[in-house]
Parts: sequence; C-alpha cells; structure tokens
Amino acid sequence: MSDQFRTPADPSIHNGDGAHVDGVTPVVVRTHLSIFARDPEASAQWFADVLGMTVTARGPHWVFLSFGRKHHDLALIQADDDASHGGLGLQHYGLEIRGDVDHLRRLYGMLLSKGVTVVKTTDHKIGIGLYFEDPDGNRFEFFAETVTDDEEGRRVLGEHHAPSNPIELEPLYG
Repeated sequence: MSDQFRTPADPSIHNGDGAHVDGVTPVVVRTHLSIFARDPEASAQWFADVLGMTVTARGPHWVFLSFGRKHHDLALIQADDDASHGGLGLQHYGLEIRGDVDHLRRLYGMLLSKGVTVVKTTDHKIGIGLYFEDPDGNRFEFFAETVTDDEEGRRVLGEHHAPSNPIELEPLYG
C-alpha cells in the first residue's frame, strides 16, 4: 500500500454527510499554502524578511518559498488587477511554532519592529495565537501550543467550543 494513504484504525470514520468513508484516507505529512499576491516579488521579500523564508523557484507570475526543509511551503501567485485587499477565501493560515509562549512574545516583538500589522492575540485554551497580515491582507497565525496531547486538545476544544478569546500578550524585543 502506498504510504500516502492508510486504512483508518477506527471504522466509525465518516464523511461530512454521515456516510462511511471507503476505508482510505490521506495521511497528510505536510502542507503548503498558495495565495494570490498583488506583487509576488515584493511579497516574497516580505516573507523572507518577516518569516525567514527562502525563495526556491520563480516564474513570470509566481514565486515559491520554503522554510528550509522542503522544496516549497508557500506559493505566491500574481492576483488579478481588480482583486480586493484581503478578499474572500483564506481566513488564516496557522503556523505552529517550535517554542514556548516567551518565544511567541519575541516573534510578536519582531513583527511589530518590522511594521507588520498584528490583528489580534488569542487564547485558544490549547495554545496562544498571534494573528498578523501580509502586505496583501492575508491573515497568518503564529501558534504556540500549550496542550501538547492531541486527545486532551480535542477534549478541551470541544469543551470550550473552539475558543478564540482575546488575551493581552506583551511583546518581547531583542
């Protein structure tokens, strides 16, 4: 069997309308995000500066970037001239960070020092989220997990109805 697919251990897995899935589900080992940008080259510079990404490929209307472990994690595609800032589609893309809440606070300070628009900081009961925008208004989240056990995380999310409660988070600089 291909390592891209697995048979679910739990036979009660269903699709969204309640029908049983045919026993094959993807095992996602990584993701990438593809977003529209008014100026892919300028946005690529922003992602390199703010997130430390590296350009791995480019074409006349697109740029691919990586965090350094894979060929690409982000694709920036030239948007139509009449595209609206922030537009419909992506609500946010969460980037779980390695590190604790103090590291998240240092990232907060870095974003502010680079003039990045920070939208909000939230307590999700399983971690702390720091939401910010790229130059085209796409929203990203740095997420510092505080509940590391997935089963416990699912329980807490269910119990608290997937909370996104505002929280005061003091940025750390330097």
